Order: sequence, then structure tokens, then C-alpha cells
Amino acid sequence: MADPAAAKSELAGWLASALGAESIDDLTRLSGGASRETWRFTADGRPLVVQRQRQGDERGMLVEAAVVRAAGEAGVPVPALLHADDVGDGTTAMILEAIDGETIARKIQRDDEYAEARPRLVGDFGRALARIHRIDPTSVDGLASDDPVEFYTQVLDAVGEPHPVLELARRWLIEHRPAERAPCLVHGDFRLGNVIVDGDGLAAVIDWELAHLGDPMEDLGWVCVRAWRFGQSAPVAGLGEREQLFAAYEAESGMVVDAATVRWWEILGVWKWGIMCITQMTAHRSGMVRSHELAAIGRRVCENELDLLDALEGRW
Repeated sequence: MADPAAAKSELAGWLASALGAESIDDLTRLSGGASRETWRFTADGRPLVVQRQRQGDERGMLVEAAVVRAAGEAGVPVPALLHADDVGDGTTAMILEAIDGETIARKIQRDDEYAEARPRLVGDFGRALARIHRIDPTSVDGLASDDPVEFYTQVLDAVGEPHPVLELARRWLIEHRPAERAPCLVHGDFRLGNVIVDGDGLAAVIDWELAHLGDPMEDLGWVCVRAWRFGQSAPVAGLGEREQLFAAYEAESGMVVDAATVRWWEILGVWKWGIMCITQMTAHRSGMVRSHELAAIGRRVCENELDLLDALEGRW
């Protein structure tokens, strides 16, 4: 097992070299996700963040870095990208400016500090998504474009467990699939938790690791998935109504939003998240990644199954 102190020292040395900095200080680990580490630090006094691919993860971060750069150029609020490269051990990392604000959903939804920001956020989300979707999809190499129904069917089949509600939802998705449209760059995980909010509203869109080519309505459906309301009743991230989201998106993009298509993507999002909960729980149960968090996510499978039954029976 690698010495944590030595690994931290090596990372600090790489940061100094990458940035041409004389001093790297206050290097502090913020999180340890399944595919990345996030650290905050200062370089010659400037607050920055580095996100580093974890050992064993096959996805490098250079495509994600290219997406962040393109998003910034398109006017999407994102942290400025300073550097992205191979760290030297087969993993990749990117260095970003540090953005002040909050990412924790319950704080954004409830704390007095964000009372003035909350009424603005649904509109901010719609405008940000419109800007994301008008990024030239040919400007970033390496973006995947898998069919989501086919992809997650394969994921579910690989688990080898019976889940009748998920199979029922899959059949509905196939039978009601909307017409295809020209693919665009899709964030892939736009929701509370993956945005930074300050007292004025949306400060930055982060966590672009699932960006891909697809239908722009996918992002609008995903932010409405019940799980991402975090216990609140309002359909868009627990903050507002779908009509607010659609109006802001249409005003910024010039596109007309088809509510039925967004609903299809919302239902697909619930189905997909249910399958993702199974795979994350399985990763713990198999011993591949020991994590109480991943184990606890397994209980959310039944929540998604109930949400799917409610959706298919017209209860939302």
C-alpha cells in the first residue's frame, strides 16, 4: 500500500511543476469518489483545485478537461481550466480555479444564505444547459455516443439478478422512444451536487466526467429525476417547476422543448439510476470497492422501482 504522506508529497511536486509555482500549500483532500480524488490547495497563494483520476480507473480526464475548456468558451459558468496532463503514474489530472460556494443539496435548498438564490436557480439551470447544448460537438474528441437503453440493458443483464419493475420500465422506454435528433454535447449528470451555488445563484457547473454526445432533452429530464429533488416536492431539483426550466431553456436556445420527450428522458433517468444503484451496491458486495456509502446506495433500488411504477401509471 502506498504511503499517503509520500503520495501527497509527489502530488505537490507535480502541481508545482505543472503550474511553475514556487510554493504549494494547504494541500487538502476534499473527497474520494469511485473514479477520482479532489484536492484543494494554494499555488503561490492562489486557491485552486486538482482532480485526479484514481488508480485502476480506465477513464482518463483529458476528454473531460477538453469539455470544461469548451464549456467555458461557450459562456457556461465553469471553473477556469489551468492545466491537464498525465501525472506520471499512468493517471491523469486537471487543475482548476477554486470557486466559492455550496454543492450540498440540502444546504442549497434550505439554508438562509441561499434564500435569494433559490428562486433564480431553475432559470440559471435552463440557461446553462442551453449554452452547453450549443457547444460544437466536433470541438471535443473522444466523446461517447452510446444508446442509453441498450447500454444500461447490458449493465442490468450483467448483474444477473431479477428486477421485474426495471424490465417493465425498459419495455415502456422501447415502446415510447421519441424520435431521434441531431446529437449534441450533453453534460450527463447535471443536478444538485454537481453545481456550485453562491448567494446570487449558479456559480459553476462541475463534474463533467459523464459528458457525451446525445439528445439535449436528456439533461433536462435528469435534473427532474425524483432522486435529485433530495426530499423536496418541486420537480426541478426540489427548487421549481418544469415550466420555469423549459421557458429559460427556450429563451436562451431558441429551441422549443417537447415536454413529452423530457418526460421520457426523466423516466429513463429513474430507470438508469436504479440500475446504477445496483451496480454500486454490487461493487461493495463483491469486495471490488469496500464502501459503506456504496452499500447504502443499494437500498435506493426499491425507491427507484416505486418511482417507475408511479410514472408508468401516470401518478407524476
